[in-house]
Amino acid sequence: MSPTRTTTAPPVLDDAAAVEAARAFAARIAPGAIERDRQARHPAAELDELAATGLLAVSVPREHGGGGVAASTVAEVFRVIAAADPSVAQLVLAHFVLIALLGQAGTEPQKEFFYGQVTAGARIGNATAERGTKHVFDRLTTVTPDPAGGYRLDGRKYYTTGALGAQWIGVAASVEGDQNLPVTAFVPGDADGVEFADDWTAFGQRATASGSIVFTGVHVPAERVLHLGPVPADPPPLILGAYDQLLHLAIDVGIARAALEEGAAFVRDRSRPWFESGVDRVSDEPHAVLRFGRLTTLLHALEGLFERGARAVDAALAAPALTDENTAAASLAVAEAKAYAQEVAVQIASDVLELAGTSAADARHGLDRHWRNVRTHSLHDPARWKYVHIGNHTLNGTNPPRYPLL
Repeated sequence: MSPTRTTTAPPVLDDAAAVEAARAFAARIAPGAIERDRQARHPAAELDELAATGLLAVSVPREHGGGGVAASTVAEVFRVIAAADPSVAQLVLAHFVLIALLGQAGTEPQKEFFYGQVTAGARIGNATAERGTKHVFDRLTTVTPDPAGGYRLDGRKYYTTGALGAQWIGVAASVEGDQNLPVTAFVPGDADGVEFADDWTAFGQRATASGSIVFTGVHVPAERVLHLGPVPADPPPLILGAYDQLLHLAIDVGIARAALEEGAAFVRDRSRPWFESGVDRVSDEPHAVLRFGRLTTLLHALEGLFERGARAVDAALAAPALTDENTAAASLAVAEAKAYAQEVAVQIASDVLELAGTSAADARHGLDRHWRNVRTHSLHDPARWKYVHIGNHTLNGTNPPRYPLL
């Protein structure tokens, strides 16, 4: 199938232009974020607009027609968009991770085809996770060789963020009869046998449509299957997990910034001071001023850790080769920031509600969406295990394990 195309080809953006385009796009979509959240409305028009900006192709290598920007630039693009609407940011996260996976494991013809699709405006969605399995990496979805050629894809996925409306869906599966032979099968979003279920009911990130997809006998040409296995007992140094986690981290950081800024504006303009304070405005109340000072300091510490993690990923990717040392440094730096974000971003989003007072609970203001969104998104993977790996490295010099969630 052909990707959705704009009337003119999306522009090719370098690092500086990508961040500027993200800021302009974020400013345009921010006014509708509260209503999209309230209605749990999938932002189809906003995603089409995002494709037209050229931002979906910024990480495609320059030699394939993309921007070839740094990982830190992609992360900053995510942070900026997430501050405006984290659902929109999360909806394209898998797109960037799958582009990176193609660069790591794709054949040259696969890279040429899918990079061309992306630079023409196509978006790739995700169908990775499954319910009812023992572990997060277990895959019941399978590809079975088709006697007529190619494969037949069967299975059910959940948390399919970004798949609805995407031109392509990257489906995590295994070869029938062998869980140790993982693949990613790329199928058109409107292919026969692809059925979307409207069953996403989370209290946060409500507009992401991250529910179920059922794949029934979907034909997949052999050249659209990325073979990733067999799974080695001792995997080589990897950076894809740190990159994926960096983009998730960027979403939490963006939400934290938005929560603090909107909370401060609400307190200045709407909140009523407590009668014992002796002041006319909450923004002059010493306790509130102190608390906002602490929250601001927490946010700046988080943003500093985020930038440190992004630099570590850049450094690993810029090195002559991925090594145990540079990939471990990247994984640990991102893990520190992401574990901290899961605590601090949730705290900021919660505390601003307390400081804003009773009127902040009115749904029309949407101030609660920051807490709901960051609490939901931060459940993606547990901070406690990140702290275990960080502590194990500090105490025992043990590098973190090589898997995609660290």
